Amino acid sequence: MYNHIFVCPMCNWQSNPNITLLRCQECNNPLQIKYILNTNSSKIFSYLKNISVMSPISDLSKYISLGEGNTPTIRLNNIFADLNISLNAKLEFLNPTGSFKDRGSSMMLSMLKQMGVENIVEDSSGNAGGSISAYSSRAGINAHIFVPKSAPKPKVDQIKIYGAKTHSIDGTRDETTSAAEKFVKEKGFVYASHNLNPYFLEGTKITGYEIYDYFKNDMPDHIVIPVGNGSLYIGIWKAFRELQDSGLSLKFPKLHAIQTENVMPIVSSFTGNKWNTSYAKPTIAGGIAVSKPPRIFEIMKVIKDSKGTATSINESEISEYQIELAQKEGIYCEPTCATSFAAIPKLVEGNVISPGEKVLIPITGFGLKDTAPNM
Repeated sequence: MYNHIFVCPMCNWQSNPNITLLRCQECNNPLQIKYILNTNSSKIFSYLKNISVMSPISDLSKYISLGEGNTPTIRLNNIFADLNISLNAKLEFLNPTGSFKDRGSSMMLSMLKQMGVENIVEDSSGNAGGSISAYSSRAGINAHIFVPKSAPKPKVDQIKIYGAKTHSIDGTRDETTSAAEKFVKEKGFVYASHNLNPYFLEGTKITGYEIYDYFKNDMPDHIVIPVGNGSLYIGIWKAFRELQDSGLSLKFPKLHAIQTENVMPIVSSFTGNKWNTSYAKPTIAGGIAVSKPPRIFEIMKVIKDSKGTATSINESEISEYQIELAQKEGIYCEPTCATSFAAIPKLVEGNVISPGEKVLIPITGFGLKDTAPNM
């Protein structure tokens, strides 16, 4: 018996857990997890002291882990010393495969293993593909990973080294997804999409629990996050709401969604401007190059509920702040995460972030996994 059900966050349609069910049967929105039994995973997340974490895993012996999570948070004193803000970074690139995606992969692959799945298909621009390949190897599950040909070679090589079958698609990120979905129908394999699978969010939400565990009653005023499909963005907010529902009193940070000007469906929705997938252009921030995010309803709801914003960054600013962060703080992040740092001066200048306020940026991926910026 499961301790949870699948629920649609848009229309509240509900279903028992099903490995092939990824979308609401009424409105086609991706699903989330709703807990119906009070079962926590304190044995898995024992480093979270005095916090009860709701988890779908019922059989702890099938929990697939490579030591993900419990990443450090550090103070950054140099990069924005002139802006009069308190800036912290959570080092998510220290997860086993170099990105926050390991959190979601661990939970998703644990559940798929528990359900007896043997073959999966995933599509990714790189980080999720590498992560799911690693955890599939750990779980003894065969993985087929579809990647666009534009994906950085280090990320594709990482996918291959874990033993996954790599399918390179000569097309856009969205065309890569279509190719993966077609392959799923042809082979009858399970589509383990990190964009759609509700168990993936149950892994990324642990980031939010760790943020609360670190800051306690002195939570950040703002969390600035690069957003493509939004699994980290939605997951962090889900953790905060679960903590509140458990009876804890916490100050909700404002969650800001950052995108590149070349691919900005969320920013366009936030500002009320028209967006079409044909508007998308190539970007060095491949991790957020998603022209049609399936969870956009949920992302926009988090922006509203957290009183956050959505901001876009141009390509030159991304490279500038990737280099700036490395040379002033000794942290080499991937271009996708550099968007969050590039957004800080804009948020300060726009009076979104006020003098003296506390800001947190999750550094989502390691720079060595991507193409180096021109210097």
